[in-house]
Amino acid sequence: MSALRRAAITGHPVAHSRSPLVHGYWLKKHGISGSYDRVDVAPEQAGDFYRNFARSGLNGANVTVPHKEVAAGSCDWLDEAAEAMGAANTLWLDEDGRLCGANTDGLGFLGNLDQLAPGWDVSRESAVVLGAGGAARAIVWALLSRNFTAVHIVNRTYEKATALVEEFGSGTVAHTWDKLGTVLGEADLLVNTTALGMTGKAPLEIDLQPLPESALVTDIVYAPLETDLLKQAAQRGHQTVDGLGMLLHQAVPGFERWFGVRPEVDDDLRNLVLADLGVTA
Repeated sequence: MSALRRAAITGHPVAHSRSPLVHGYWLKKHGISGSYDRVDVAPEQAGDFYRNFARSGLNGANVTVPHKEVAAGSCDWLDEAAEAMGAANTLWLDEDGRLCGANTDGLGFLGNLDQLAPGWDVSRESAVVLGAGGAARAIVWALLSRNFTAVHIVNRTYEKATALVEEFGSGTVAHTWDKLGTVLGEADLLVNTTALGMTGKAPLEIDLQPLPESALVTDIVYAPLETDLLKQAAQRGHQTVDGLGMLLHQAVPGFERWFGVRPEVDDDLRNLVLADLGVTA
């Protein structure tokens, strides 16, 4: 293995990925002579690329849409989260040359809340998750790993919510959107995993009136940094956490795996990425 360790974001497209900015910041901060680049993998080439990852010249990689499932299926070993989700976003070659995969999206979600709302998971039992896509899957897994006893998945397409319940089983409950007011009444945590409220997307229009004042509200959307949901929640006195940290914290385990140093998500990194996004804090 070469002394210069190489990693990259892989997927299609990857031109707008902020991952090189994040990992480049950490490489510079820790004085590591490694590289982190972008590798666009066309969908028709994805199977061959990940099955023969050792030929890429990379020591490891992140994987973004639409290749997370293909990457997981190409691995010789998966961590518990990737196994549960059937999707991998972090890859590395072990000492025997085997391709290993992890899914760190859930860990990124937890790391963000742990940093910005310490103790957020103490004595919390009921969570409401809006949406039923890939991000929701990772967050449901994360909440169950922190022993939430009831995770309510609310989605406009009921079948997608029930599919997640079938995956995760006990502790998860599917609901149609018109039941949101009812489940909010018991919630300790509200998480938006949909794109609603994102810059250029339709707004997320919900009434927070039934939500207990003690509930924490978080949004995985980070452009704008303070979404309408977070603004409305803050005005009602709820503790809120923005979504940028999930993006940053999910990158930590991969960097540590590839470059041998566990990096920190600090204010300088947050401000660097915000500036690149053109988002004001």
